[in-house]
Amino acid sequence: MTTKSAAGFSTLSDLEQAASRKTSRSAWGYVQGGAGEESTMRANREAFHRRTLRPKVLVSVEDLELGTTLLGTGVSAPFYISPTASQGLLHRNAEAATARAASKANILAAFSTLSSISLEAIAKAAPEGPRWFQLYLQPEFSNTKKLVERAEKTGYRAIMLTVDMPVAGTRDRETQAGSPLASSIVLGNGREVVRPLRNPTVDGGHAHIREEASNTWQVVDRLRETTRLPLVLKGILTKEDARRAVEHGAKAVVVSNHGGRQLDGAPASLDALPEVVKEVRSQIEVYFDGGIRRGADVIMALAYGAKAVGLGRLVLWALAAGGEAGVSKLLYLLKTDLATVMALTGRRTISEIDESLINTVK
Repeated sequence: MTTKSAAGFSTLSDLEQAASRKTSRSAWGYVQGGAGEESTMRANREAFHRRTLRPKVLVSVEDLELGTTLLGTGVSAPFYISPTASQGLLHRNAEAATARAASKANILAAFSTLSSISLEAIAKAAPEGPRWFQLYLQPEFSNTKKLVERAEKTGYRAIMLTVDMPVAGTRDRETQAGSPLASSIVLGNGREVVRPLRNPTVDGGHAHIREEASNTWQVVDRLRETTRLPLVLKGILTKEDARRAVEHGAKAVVVSNHGGRQLDGAPASLDALPEVVKEVRSQIEVYFDGGIRRGADVIMALAYGAKAVGLGRLVLWALAAGGEAGVSKLLYLLKTDLATVMALTGRRTISEIDESLINTVK
């Protein structure tokens, strides 16, 4: 396995600090910042701290099985790499490094519309790796359609539509650090691709966003007519929206508050997960992201019914700390930590992880 000298860190505990030493102030503000007063970002971690694990002892755990399937694709662990924008801010090899590390570990990776390199270049970097394409709706649907068609042609296996971003949340920390996204950086997927609007235009008592903010659930129907790829809706926090996702043909949803970067005051993702699972799990797959740091966090989300969990900031930290070697080291350490927690709680397979594992601390 990669050494600390190559990866830049030796444990999950020193990963964040290792990344901070290699990242510019503006890029670090972008990675670390949440929306508003960052209450939702903090709540994502606090939700895990309010729960404890109930172990079974004297269970034969000599052999453990970590693998699972995500929309029919076999992967080596019940976590995946969440889509995060502009990875070139953190390492010169950008998304190519992340893709190679994920592919070697047989971990699914989702890549952003706002990637630093093109979706085709990502696919070329790791042609065998399972990957999904995260989609931000463009002001013109014709440009949205072109992105989807490129992803389908290049071997992406699903379209992950982000649904919680008609406008970007108010991210004070990122702004104060001098947001690196405020510059005129050309995105890897082409000059015609635009970022979500940073702020509404306010004029007296009226505010205007931009054309893509007028989209409704019918855009999901249009996308289903555009592509044969399954649709995964990212940014679901209520049972009502989860039900609508099913009705409009989504194959999976991601319970996510965008890492606390959108609506400050939204619930912690872990607190929102049970009601979504109860509403739709028998019909579609439910995934989760928001605050994952350790194997115990993965276990808790799986216990509430998530099929798999997404890794966001963890991957950015690993990429900043050591590029491809850093991401590889992270995936290895998290698998090891997950296996350790499974053994200590007496769960031999992913299917044995259920809600009986969880205590909620009052």
